[in-house]
Amino acid sequence: MALLPLTAFAAETGAEYTPPMYATFWALVPPIVAIALALITKEVYSSLFIGILVGGLFYSGFSFETTLTHIFNDGFVAVLSDSYNVGILIFLVILGAMVSLMNRAGGSAAFGRFAKEKIKSRAGAQLATIALGVLIFIDDYFNCLTVGSVMKPVTDEHKVSRAKLAYLIDATAAPVCIIAPISSWAAAVSGFVEGEDGFSIFIRAIPYNFYAILTIVMMVSLVLMNVDFGPMKTHEANARKGDLFSMGEKNTGKEQMPVNPKGKVIDLLIPIITLIIFCVIGMIYTGGFFEGAGFVAAFSNSDASVGLALGSICALIITVMIYLIRRVLSFKDCMDCLPEGFKAMVPAILILTFAWTLKAMTDSLGAADFVAEMMKQSAGSLMNFLPAIIFLVGCFLAFSTGTSWGTFGILIPIVVAVFAKSNPQLMIISISACMAGAVCGDHCSPISDTTIMASAGAQCNHVNHVSTQLPYAVVAAAISFITYIIAGFSQSAWISLPAGILLMLLALYVIKNINKKKE
Repeated sequence: MALLPLTAFAAETGAEYTPPMYATFWALVPPIVAIALALITKEVYSSLFIGILVGGLFYSGFSFETTLTHIFNDGFVAVLSDSYNVGILIFLVILGAMVSLMNRAGGSAAFGRFAKEKIKSRAGAQLATIALGVLIFIDDYFNCLTVGSVMKPVTDEHKVSRAKLAYLIDATAAPVCIIAPISSWAAAVSGFVEGEDGFSIFIRAIPYNFYAILTIVMMVSLVLMNVDFGPMKTHEANARKGDLFSMGEKNTGKEQMPVNPKGKVIDLLIPIITLIIFCVIGMIYTGGFFEGAGFVAAFSNSDASVGLALGSICALIITVMIYLIRRVLSFKDCMDCLPEGFKAMVPAILILTFAWTLKAMTDSLGAADFVAEMMKQSAGSLMNFLPAIIFLVGCFLAFSTGTSWGTFGILIPIVVAVFAKSNPQLMIISISACMAGAVCGDHCSPISDTTIMASAGAQCNHVNHVSTQLPYAVVAAAISFITYIIAGFSQSAWISLPAGILLMLLALYVIKNINKKKE
């Protein structure tokens, strides 16, 4: 195999090769190109790849051979052969298989039948939908694809509009997954902040993920206060009169996979509980818990990649065994779920691979060194506003591209470079702002995969879902923006989070009073 000319030259002289554009503004151009193209084309895969290509060209000094070898050897091959990254990908594939198994076993349909007998009010039906959405925190795809089919019979019985059901599904998908430590999102974020303790950063960022937390507070408050506004108010009024769709067309698409009609509630609960338990055990195992370390110390020192991979494979094996013993699924059905699960996770795997490779390109150009030095020379007062600004950038980028993973895959490495050495606490807040902005933009975007799947899961007209959800998301985003300004100055979740919750409750109280005056 031919060696890189630059590498050979460096070996002869005994010096490590340093690209001409190292630690200059040009080191930031590859992610800027990726962001700009994502905004223009609204397609994240090609945008990330072109950003990678630009990084390779800058590194090699526009040498064709060196560009290709750097992109593939030091980029794609390196990130896909990294043990941590491979562990994350294994977890995602197994997670997809678990989702496929639970869907085919009919556990979600059984839960719907059970809940229909127990829930007696409109508020109860909506709260049960929220509770199930929070329970299924492992993955947003799984959430969207199951909560709708589970809760449709319940919400229809109590005359809850399909638009409201779609909102509840969408608002308990990504916003819940982004604050769940054991989820595909936690695994992704842990990978994007490579070079730091990614999982520990994710845990510490949870209290600052204001959009996700305030969205959950908003959902529960809307139900308990019995308040709706914007187009949703019309849909809910029509639903009380018997029109669940408000002239929307019902989705009559067929189920993607056959479902066992004899499934029971435990066929949904056992896999989820087993996955949670074994992932926790896997992570504390890697942190030395069984060698004498304390639980908290073991959890904070754990290897999330290995722990999640070990836990998920154990949970998958146990789930298959239980299904076979109970004769819920045949062995062939269980094995058929493996490729189905893999296919469901292909988009996530592609985004992760491209984002990791883009980070490798920017690292080789010294982007972190350049940004860190630039930030040291910046005015200190401006730094306090950066979390709020980052939140808005994330919102706009995710809304335009329809992907949250691509958004924080681009932004988080830049944030880490800015704050890692200068202000670690502000780095945590800003990473949360990246994730919150990405989820907010994804939540609002009509081209987002989770938005589309939430419409399909609720069998709601997609335009109706987008138009009714947008005012709710905008209110949560506005309050989150104010809360990030507070957090930027206070740098304390104990101050900023209660302030955000109070602002949310006050906003809903004012909206309710305005509705009363109009009526």
